[in-house]
Amino acid sequence: MGAVSASPPDRSEPRPMSEPSRPIRIVVLCGTNRPGAQTRRLAAHVHASYAAVEGVEAQLLDLADLPVELLAPGSYAQKPAGFQAFAEAVLKADGLVVLSPEYNGSFPGVLKLFIDMLPFPVAFERRPVAFIGLAAGRWGALRAIEQLQGVFGYRNAFMFPNRVFVPGVGDALDADGGPKDGATRAMIAAQVRDFVVFARQLAPLRPGQA
Repeated sequence: MGAVSASPPDRSEPRPMSEPSRPIRIVVLCGTNRPGAQTRRLAAHVHASYAAVEGVEAQLLDLADLPVELLAPGSYAQKPAGFQAFAEAVLKADGLVVLSPEYNGSFPGVLKLFIDMLPFPVAFERRPVAFIGLAAGRWGALRAIEQLQGVFGYRNAFMFPNRVFVPGVGDALDADGGPKDGATRAMIAAQVRDFVVFARQLAPLRPGQA
């Protein structure tokens, strides 16, 4: 009986996960309501960066636009009508990019209020989240972002590991809100590129997306 030759091993590249039939939705969140905040300027730059990516629908949410009625104690039981658009944007997002300054060693109180008012647990359950911190100090809101990661970790979000920090923010941004420093600008561009892939790959794992 003749020898049977073995089939050569398959050395082809692994097949990527299938592309979704719809654009991927990325929400960029300005995590402060402070007037004239540098966070808002950088958030606009980041939003424009995502909007320029083919196959991405980008939306900018600004906490300065939250309805003031959200501060009322009754909002825990009955959300004001003006909050619905914020909640829907998060719930429809395939990925959330949170920009936060550092106020008194932490992230802004309005950002915690926003998180607390979103539907539990679906708002962040298995939802990809990326972080950008900025501050006047030398660490660029490192403490604030690490505290936020604790909150989002508790809420079972998929946290993108490549964070970006912008120190000395008072003089760090150009007229268009982008970083003057080439290295920081490159880090944001890399985060944008890689987070789109991250969010796209993880989208099928979110509840209700199978």
